[in-house]
Amino acid sequence: MTIVPDTKDWTWVLDRPCPECGFDTRTVTPQALPAMLRQNAATWHDVLSGRGESAAARPSPDRWSSLEYGCHVRDVLRKFDERVQLMLAMDDPTFPIAPFSNFTKVKLFGSYS
Repeated sequence: MTIVPDTKDWTWVLDRPCPECGFDTRTVTPQALPAMLRQNAATWHDVLSGRGESAAARPSPDRWSSLEYGCHVRDVLRKFDERVQLMLAMDDPTFPIAPFSNFTKVKLFGSYS
């Protein structure tokens, strides 16, 4: 079984907590972000460092591996960085809606690999 591409509108995370993990974006303050980002990076280091199961192994055929999720997070953060740079350089930036190149790869081939 391959992974079914996600077509959800993920902007709902701005309005309510995640039902899977409970994270609530409405409670995050700008002052808390640096520490949260550092903690998140440390967590990814642990997940991808090979402790326990291989980071490249999928837990099931229809779920990405830790490595694939890590690649996805990397791509999303790169896109956010591009958007922050636009906001810093322009008064009223527009953000083109274009697929991430690796998202297209996942859609076509079912993985980042």
